[in-house]
Amino acid sequence: MHSSGWGSSERLDWASAVLDQAFEFSSASDYCIFIQHLVNSDRTVAEPWERVVAHADMDAFYASVEQLDDPKLRGRPVIVGPRSKRGVVLTASYEARPFGVGSAMPMVKALRLCPDAIVVPPRFERYTELSARIMAVFEDFSPDVEPLSLDEAFLDMTGSEHLFGPPRRMGEKIKAAIKEATGGLTASVGLSQTKYVAKVASGYQKPDGLTVVPKEDAVNWLAPQSVARLWGAGPKTQARLYALGYQTIGDIAGADLEKLQTTLGSLGNHLFELANARDPRRIEGHRVARSMGCDRTLNEDVSANEDILLYLRRSADHIARRLRRKNYLAGGVRVRLKTTEFKLLTRQCTLAEPTDVAQVLYAGAQKMLDRFDHPGPFRLVGLAAHSLEGADESRQLGLLDAGSARALEVTLDRLAERFGDNVIRRARDITQTTVVDQTPDLDFLRS
Repeated sequence: MHSSGWGSSERLDWASAVLDQAFEFSSASDYCIFIQHLVNSDRTVAEPWERVVAHADMDAFYASVEQLDDPKLRGRPVIVGPRSKRGVVLTASYEARPFGVGSAMPMVKALRLCPDAIVVPPRFERYTELSARIMAVFEDFSPDVEPLSLDEAFLDMTGSEHLFGPPRRMGEKIKAAIKEATGGLTASVGLSQTKYVAKVASGYQKPDGLTVVPKEDAVNWLAPQSVARLWGAGPKTQARLYALGYQTIGDIAGADLEKLQTTLGSLGNHLFELANARDPRRIEGHRVARSMGCDRTLNEDVSANEDILLYLRRSADHIARRLRRKNYLAGGVRVRLKTTEFKLLTRQCTLAEPTDVAQVLYAGAQKMLDRFDHPGPFRLVGLAAHSLEGADESRQLGLLDAGSARALEVTLDRLAERFGDNVIRRARDITQTTVVDQTPDLDFLRS
């Protein structure tokens, strides 16, 4: 840190420290040498980075929360997810990972790899509660925070050296603040001058890691790492890269750009830029939600329209409540069905008027269902409200035309806020219990 960037209080602290040191020297000449050393060392401190991007990623978040809340789980292999033949692993503790257990793995396979694992059902309300605390911590460090999920975010720390110190010290303070706010959870943090390098850095020394990559070191630091670490290089692209002889990020960085573009198209240019640590994207703080969705993975496959509509109705109720809570209106609806072969089918439509009424969302979903030509069966049923806009006063007055349907839903909102979301349920919902898991609400990340 340059003394020219210090505030008045910091200057006073520094001056006081120097005066204290003066009494420890036996001669004036020794003291002058000491002062000259301080001045020279201050001049040699690295210049503040032109841009400072931090990426913070919680370590095995869901599993770590379960171990935090239940001491008996600490030090033991924990898998979070539904214990069902149709369930998938949401996350696994670091004690389970040496057995090969990982996120998105079928639960059956995970338990075959790690038969002693403790399976814990997800508690999204608890994860959301702690996530809100974590995001609040991030906002204490930067006004520009870009959440990517419940447990990770980018922070623009540019120009904050005078507040938090150099990049490594920033990372240390972020990690300590998260641990304090959550009662003991750890995060891994990466800092660099681009989003891409910061993201790779945060995963470099997990768990509880801190990796700082200066701009001048970024290309060489990336070089030995696998092409699997490149954004946009999914399993199929990785296989193509390996077949072309590209094993590491350094291989891509040193490749002939025209050849990459010829074989991979625009993706080739994208990967080449990342491999050379070039990523101009800014932190997208205060993002506005574009959609709100609710996907439900089922324990039993469904094919009949009446069964699919049951879950679409539940999702419409859930989404409409979220829309009203966040003061949004939806301009359209989207229905998602996933087959037993894991093929995802989607249909969507635009509504006549933006709405936050479940009955209107459900009616739109019903129409979309008739446009699917796949007979099923389906393992997932999802609904999303898209084309969101703020519900200003004039729009709110227009919603009065929705009549008793909206009035009833608003009344139910108040009951749910007071007594919980399940205070009132449809009769058929009580007899149908085939949902394995449901996506968590991420609305608060964009509020």
